[in-house]
Amino acid sequence: MKKMADLELCAAISDAFGPSGYEKEAVDVIESSLGGLAAHRDSMQNLYVSLPQNVGGRPLVMLDAHTDEVGFMVQSITATGLLRIVPLGGWVEHNIPAHTFLLHNRRGETVRAVSTSKPPHFMTAAERSAPLSMESILLDAGVCSRKDATELLGLEPGLVAVPDVQFSYNDATGLMLGKAFDCRLGCAGVVEVLRALKDETLCADVTAAFSTQEEVGLRGAKITAERLRPALAICLEGTPADDNFTAPDEAQGALKKGVQIRFRDGSMVAHPGLVAFARRVAEENNIPHQCAVRTGGGTNGGSIHLAPGGVPTLVLGIPVRYAHTHYGYSAAADVDAAIALACAILRALTPDVLRLLNPMA
Repeated sequence: MKKMADLELCAAISDAFGPSGYEKEAVDVIESSLGGLAAHRDSMQNLYVSLPQNVGGRPLVMLDAHTDEVGFMVQSITATGLLRIVPLGGWVEHNIPAHTFLLHNRRGETVRAVSTSKPPHFMTAAERSAPLSMESILLDAGVCSRKDATELLGLEPGLVAVPDVQFSYNDATGLMLGKAFDCRLGCAGVVEVLRALKDETLCADVTAAFSTQEEVGLRGAKITAERLRPALAICLEGTPADDNFTAPDEAQGALKKGVQIRFRDGSMVAHPGLVAFARRVAEENNIPHQCAVRTGGGTNGGSIHLAPGGVPTLVLGIPVRYAHTHYGYSAAADVDAAIALACAILRALTPDVLRLLNPMA
């Protein structure tokens, strides 16, 4: 299989600052990578990019990936200058303490902070065994008073924080390490699909929607799906890897095992015909893939498939170890497989297949 992942693009998008509702920097990086493809944004910072050969008057296939990452918002500042925070997206409390975060202050400067962690010397026996509460975790920007936090560092309620992590790639292992692989790797994948297909003749129009606020309720995708009214949708998503928590013969999201084709999760039961078509295309093109049935979690597919008229929607996952924490591992080969399968599906969509999958198209 051809190597397709642009590692410099993966790094730039992964490193970009962009929690839910504050995705502009990530969207700027994506837009700058499009190589002249026309793009426009809506009021929520959703970014729309259409292939130049779109002609209108025929079925539209929507490509989706979300630009936001999990983070925090500052709720208040204590007398000693600590920042009380509320989550943007789903965090597990015990993954948060003793990590560094980045904030953009009111002057546009970057401020580094550490999530608090009570030393064991001061913990009671009950505290040692009790689960953490989100309310007990604050950010410490290295000051000793509210005045210093506000006047010296320019901090205030309403600012947002993201993990302080830099992307890296190990050529020997083929693995990437970084933050926000859910779903910045999906974003990079969609960019690569657009690049690969921009000069090809297809049987459908194709528009990509890089959507915002997925981590807080699939919000951007509600807008993009209503706006585009697609006949079909393909979501590229950074999905939680299970290869370190599941028996090897039962893992459905293993690194280096290919793109994940998702049958079900907490937000959607995938269209059986579209899933079967994707599997057949993958097999015919020798694209590594793995199938997944999930009981929890969700993706933008949960919003898109419920758009007016109903939209057959496929989720192609790029497995990410330790999703929704500071650090994730993913395999470049799995990004390649996701790009290859999305391209192959779009090339294989004939008018007859489109009508079969969506008779209303």
